[in-house]
Amino acid sequence: MSDHLIEAELKFRAADEAPLLALASATSLGPAGLGPARTVAELDRYLDTPDGRLAAVRWACRLRTREGTTIVSLKGPAEHHPGDLVHRRPESEGPAAEDELDPARWPDSSARRLLRELAGDGPLVERLSLAQERVEREVRLGSSAAGILSLDRCRVLRGGRQRGAFGIVELELNADGLGRADALGEALADVPGLQPEPESKLGLALAALRDSR
Repeated sequence: MSDHLIEAELKFRAADEAPLLALASATSLGPAGLGPARTVAELDRYLDTPDGRLAAVRWACRLRTREGTTIVSLKGPAEHHPGDLVHRRPESEGPAAEDELDPARWPDSSARRLLRELAGDGPLVERLSLAQERVEREVRLGSSAAGILSLDRCRVLRGGRQRGAFGIVELELNADGLGRADALGEALADVPGLQPEPESKLGLALAALRDSR
């Protein structure tokens, strides 16, 4: 199988707007300082084969369009151990095209090759979309960057209609951030209205679709 990186992040579900607003204006998070807030819009389209080959092996394919650029991300099964707030999962990314679901028409990349290993050469279809308003803040430990804090308002879309919505706080950690993951996780857990979330965004979106029926 193709080479990939390991994504490591802290993930929390927001009960309402209050924790998102609080973290957008906070100056620190536990031992870390927070940089200026930047708001961006993203559209995530989740793809699979018609017979669900990716879901069957617990991988997800996401096309993310942001500020005119589209990338494909392949994300594997998460490792989440009881008592450990850090989610770890394999990830591979590469360039793609917003309106093109045929990987053969994307530029070559390790992500495209991995997708073909997992899904074969057949067509892909869209399972659902997530429209996100994302507030990002750099997390710093002294003079070192520890990761990116994302405050996400997510709308679940299928067939051009909104089928659900949820708020998520994610802190994607680099190597320096992983060394202080416990303290950063505890700081997020102390924010009123946040609860650790073991499920992926795709899993939450699929649950919202089931509930909308």
